Amino acid sequence: MSKDIVSTYDELVDAVQEARYRYYVLSDPGMSDQDFDALFKKLEQLEKENPSLIRPDSPTQQVGPPPGSAFLPYRHLAPMQSLDNAFNREELDDFFARIIQKIGAQKIAYVCEPKIDGVAINLIYRKSVLEKAITRGNGTVGEDVTLQVRTIVDVPKRLNSARNVDLIEIRGEIYFPLKEFAEMNEARIAEGEAAFMNPRNAASGALRQKDPSITAKRPLRFLAHSLGGAYSLEGESTISLNPESFFPSHSDFLAWADQAGFSVPKPIKKAVSSDETWQAIEYFTAERHNFAYEIDGVVIKVDELSLHQQLGSTARAPRWAIAYKIPALEKETKLISIEVNVGRTGKVTPYAVLEPVTLAGVTISRATLHNEDQIHLKDVREGDTVIVRRAGDVIPEVVKAITERRPENLSIWSMPERCPFCHEPLVKPLGEANHYCENIDCPNRVVESLIHFCSKSAMDIETLGEKTIVVLHDMGILSNVADIFKLHVSVPVLENLEGWGSKKIDNLLNAIENSKQKPLDRLLVALNIRHVGSVATKELTAHFPTLDSIRHAGREQLCMISGVGEKIADSLITWFSNKNNSRLLEELTELGVRTDVDIQLKKGDHTAPLAGKTFVITGTFSGMTRDEIKEKLESMGAKTTGSVSKNTTALLVGSDPGGKLEKAISLGVEIMREGDLEKLFAV
Repeated sequence: MSKDIVSTYDELVDAVQEARYRYYVLSDPGMSDQDFDALFKKLEQLEKENPSLIRPDSPTQQVGPPPGSAFLPYRHLAPMQSLDNAFNREELDDFFARIIQKIGAQKIAYVCEPKIDGVAINLIYRKSVLEKAITRGNGTVGEDVTLQVRTIVDVPKRLNSARNVDLIEIRGEIYFPLKEFAEMNEARIAEGEAAFMNPRNAASGALRQKDPSITAKRPLRFLAHSLGGAYSLEGESTISLNPESFFPSHSDFLAWADQAGFSVPKPIKKAVSSDETWQAIEYFTAERHNFAYEIDGVVIKVDELSLHQQLGSTARAPRWAIAYKIPALEKETKLISIEVNVGRTGKVTPYAVLEPVTLAGVTISRATLHNEDQIHLKDVREGDTVIVRRAGDVIPEVVKAITERRPENLSIWSMPERCPFCHEPLVKPLGEANHYCENIDCPNRVVESLIHFCSKSAMDIETLGEKTIVVLHDMGILSNVADIFKLHVSVPVLENLEGWGSKKIDNLLNAIENSKQKPLDRLLVALNIRHVGSVATKELTAHFPTLDSIRHAGREQLCMISGVGEKIADSLITWFSNKNNSRLLEELTELGVRTDVDIQLKKGDHTAPLAGKTFVITGTFSGMTRDEIKEKLESMGAKTTGSVSKNTTALLVGSDPGGKLEKAISLGVEIMREGDLEKLFAV
């Protein structure tokens, strides 16, 4: 065997070991998930071709890195293994072929479930009472984090189960819910603190706090996905029971865990063939952004537990299960340059111009860098190799520079002193992390304001899109939002635009006219008042039903409103005291834009017909848009949310509903179809 192969092998082992240590112990990965998977696969392939190379300390022979020194070590009663990965259908079919070869050609039932990207944990219950919580560690020895895990609200401290077993191990993942993760990062960015790279790192960091009270401040959650083992105690002896004597199948275990008080993967898909398994993978891939937690794959398990014993395992992974890895949310690419954009409120946002990279099926060439403080905290520089992340509908962001691969003499980036669009000085208010262009006539700020004013969440002038707004602004026809309501005098100009016929012009003018009757809260959202979003405007208009009453409200009155607070109150007072803004409001009023609440029933009115009820809307509706349904429900006193829970009154289901329907069914939540809306709105 050549020295080059041995040298390459040693380098690969060291590189993978270092990456695993940084990922699992330090919660500071030095490469993207996809690049780590590629590196690990390269090591596996080299060992497959040269089996005599394999070292006992090779990562392919281990589950995880050695436990850290922050917590006491604890030896697992049964090994806590990792899973082998499949990256395409061919590798998945190889997994099925190996199982059939081992146990003979027969119909085998599989369970397919979402793979949570969290922190693996082992919970030990003695006589139904939580005794220990142990990290996976190296699969044999983990760390005792019992005090930290006890602070997690959905980890049962006592099992709700009549089953008689002395000792049971429940395995699962601790995760950081996506909604709370996004909110936490937004708050950290606004305060000039470093954002967490991803939910998994945030969960790991919270769990590794020595002080459990710090862990308790993070909204961690637990999801049970596997039975570690069931044991009988006789004196000082611990006797392992056959899992199948306790649960015939993995799906039986999940049903029991659900009744015992655990959150479990939902939905799961059962399959008896490669085609059905692939359909389940396609389903979870399409629905990955509809889960409350982040998923990075689909776990396929043989359902019958007796077959687990027959199939056995390798040194690091069971032969009866595999994880299919779905397209990565993170990738490495090169940061070519850092540019800045000026938004509708004047906020200046730096962004990265990237070498194009495909993430979850979308080509990314730009990603946000949030603000100058974040760039310096992450030490991101033009010319760096960076990790880019895209999750769901969230704007792609640069989460990390790989400084180990940084070319020499890259300069530290700093915010330009002047706005690149109007050349006015940029200002960074005291106590804020963001810079602003204070010039309300800044051309880019005006364009962004116009686009936002017409957007679906604001005045919903659908026909007036971004491209048309840019063209009309460049022609001098749209210089502020009031000009939108004067477009009827510019019909001759519109007729000369490419693709604009009489029907399209009529649709635009009708949309503009209809927008005048939008409720006051939508107008407030459309006006680009800093820090004032849709939640705050609904609370405001519930207390002050006219624009004049809001304008003349004092700071103390505004601060007393739930969801407003000092920052929003100050922003409202500052905006309304600006003479240009006052003139704009007068002009909008003269043009017929409504400035009061157009509903008789306001939020908080306990006499409203749907007061106290909570609805979730999913799918596509033919008669009304989802926003229109939401608006109607809220006008009747109801609350609308984005996720189904036990507190949901009903799920309103249109066509192509996605995963929320199955969750509602599993929780016993009432299902209402489009045909039920008329009856609902008639109460």
